[in-house]
Amino acid sequence: MDPIKVDFSRKEGNRQNSIVVPPERAALKIILSVVCSAVFAVILFYFMLPALNFKAIEFYIYFAAIAVSYIVFSAVFTKALAKPEYIPYVKKQAIIPGIIIAALVVVVAIGYVFSCQLFRAKDYSKIITVTEADFTEGIEVIENHESFVEVPRLDGDSANQIATRGLGDLAKHGLESQFKVSEENNNQINIGGKPTRVVPLEYDNIIKWFYNTKEGIPGYIKIDMSSMKQELVMLKDENIGNIRYSTSEHFKYNLTRHLRFEYPTYMFGDATFEIHDNGHPYWVCPVLDKTIGLFGGKDVKGIVLVDAVTGECKEYSIDDVKTNKDLLWIDHVYDSELVVEQYDYYGKYRDGFFNSLLGQKNVVATTEGYNYIAQNDDVWMYTGVTSVTGDNSLTGFVLVNQRTKETKFYEVAGGTESSAQNSAQGLVKDLQYTATFPVLLNIGGEPTYFMSLKDENNIVQQCALVNVRHYNSISTNNKDLSACLEDYLALLEDAEIKVDFDDDGIGQPDAPSSDDAPALPPVTGVIEDIRTAVIGGESYYYIKLAANETYFSFAAKDNQNVVILNKGDNVTITPAGDSKDAIVAAKSIKLAAAEPAPEAAPAE
Repeated sequence: MDPIKVDFSRKEGNRQNSIVVPPERAALKIILSVVCSAVFAVILFYFMLPALNFKAIEFYIYFAAIAVSYIVFSAVFTKALAKPEYIPYVKKQAIIPGIIIAALVVVVAIGYVFSCQLFRAKDYSKIITVTEADFTEGIEVIENHESFVEVPRLDGDSANQIATRGLGDLAKHGLESQFKVSEENNNQINIGGKPTRVVPLEYDNIIKWFYNTKEGIPGYIKIDMSSMKQELVMLKDENIGNIRYSTSEHFKYNLTRHLRFEYPTYMFGDATFEIHDNGHPYWVCPVLDKTIGLFGGKDVKGIVLVDAVTGECKEYSIDDVKTNKDLLWIDHVYDSELVVEQYDYYGKYRDGFFNSLLGQKNVVATTEGYNYIAQNDDVWMYTGVTSVTGDNSLTGFVLVNQRTKETKFYEVAGGTESSAQNSAQGLVKDLQYTATFPVLLNIGGEPTYFMSLKDENNIVQQCALVNVRHYNSISTNNKDLSACLEDYLALLEDAEIKVDFDDDGIGQPDAPSSDDAPALPPVTGVIEDIRTAVIGGESYYYIKLAANETYFSFAAKDNQNVVILNKGDNVTITPAGDSKDAIVAAKSIKLAAAEPAPEAAPAE
């Protein structure tokens, strides 16, 4: 027998109205839906960690998700999908959440309109204040050999490569293979006036986090950007506790979660790992604000300084950061990407929105990439500036102090950084080396790009100097810093370009010669890796021994027996440099004497 079909709807004209049939125990189901939505809100907040701030877009996403969750739970508890007669009831329950979602969408839409660059172009151009300066006076002059050898030779990738080798020292503390170097927190800072990168350690994976989180992270790796030496700093050796709060932690010790629970309404930028001059680790966490409308004009209004050991938080306004002498050790407050974005607004909109699209008079933009300059114990981010209507040639450089956001523009015509990289790589085309992003130098008053040339393993093999104004004709490379500088000065002289430079020290090697260096004990071990390179037409061999992270370098012309060695050979190497270097020149290498075989026991 067919079931009796009952039509509960009534039609008025062309409109069909559904009769709302409430489920059994409707009040209880409403309470359950509210409670489950509240639980969902708590769990979502714990993992999403949104700023409870009307200027944060995630704030609206968070509350919209809660409203949607109530509708979902209401449908689940009434079993509306299994019983279609309850769908009108669920729709009625969805009215208030729907109104909330619609209100959130309207607020976001209005906020974007009032923050739109079309209407607020002038405001965007004023987020950053730019002053023009003279390059020869504003950039510290390199006027002798001693100041030149302090030039940073590593970029982020090369520094990470060297930092990874420092993990071998963890074996001395029984922590081998438990940690890795952070790929995200690899920042250049100044320590004692020297450009340095500090790389915090991270748990290698979730299993190793589980076994080590009780003790925390034991230290960080410090890399001298000029000498390319790395040092594993164990915090317990410095009488400092292990790092407990970090971006690689989970749950309550996770830095982002720790900040959100301490400051639920604050919007934070990317935290920077820095160390105080006394070696104590901190996280510098910029507090952001939207200064144009509801969502536009992102800028930094202060910082929260988090002790990486104890988790103690201290808040400072941006004025405090700029004037408090106790905070001068902090180097990174303004993120590089943020200040590049702000300068691009300045270069694009200073003459209005429509000029940026039509006439484009005086419209400029930053070039691809940026690097850092250490100056007056601060870190300055620099990037090139080019006209958007030109041929990608350089119109000048912009330097931004990453602690104070002081911004200076230096008018210098020449080639862009990518042009200089291509010029440097052209010098070693046969070796297929890759040039690092240039460091801007002022060599005796002449704007100059300095680059390191890396092999396929991110190991620095040579350096290059390229003139900014004459990048096509004045460029040179060499394995030795002093020789490279000498060649560059000679090219400037040939081109009749005068520079104010003290030649004393030119021609001296970067490090003491093997004859003058203090005697170092020979190293004996089994060859684990052999690599080769051709530099300046000569063959070089790089040999790594088992249980040793250092590569020892040999010129084939000076150690001919190196060409017949193989992996697994037991050899003795006499170093000529500090064994803590990533690559160490060696005086000699020879096969180690085989150990005598044990005498056979006499037959009984």
